[in-house]
Amino acid sequence: MSEPPVVVDAFGQEDPTDNRALLDWESKYRDPNARREIRREAIYLSVLLFGAPVVMAALWLELPRYWLHISDHKYRAILTYGLSWAAGTLGGTLFDLKWLYHSVARQLWHMDRRLWRLFTPHISGGLAFSVTALIASGVVRIFDSKAMESHSLIVGFGFLVGYFSDSAIAK
Repeated sequence: MSEPPVVVDAFGQEDPTDNRALLDWESKYRDPNARREIRREAIYLSVLLFGAPVVMAALWLELPRYWLHISDHKYRAILTYGLSWAAGTLGGTLFDLKWLYHSVARQLWHMDRRLWRLFTPHISGGLAFSVTALIASGVVRIFDSKAMESHSLIVGFGFLVGYFSDSAIAK
């Protein structure tokens, strides 16, 4: 005899059952098209999840500078803003992955939010880029503009801007 589902109004960690009975393990998404599209989004976000750190490593190792024969002076700006963009993209990707697995588990996933899920990481990267530019210019004084010379600060700050960008833009 199966137990009735537990109804909980909470989300995420507050409701680890996702309104399922014990031993109810099969996917609620029976349509193969829905399963394929969910898988495609998961693969896309996985590529971004692993690609953003690869881009950051390539920038840090100065590979673009060698490939494109860029001077040290010009490469500093590419490194700063490239790290910021990639870190923001990584933050937005983690945020997006969290919402993908929550929406699938809670049976709230649908195609109409696809554009949001596809573009969130890129919007996050763009916002991290522009906030870094504002700080580096001295217009926005969160940090001293010289702080933008620290690569670890750029990556950390870009990640946080990217992760919280959806909430910031919504306001």
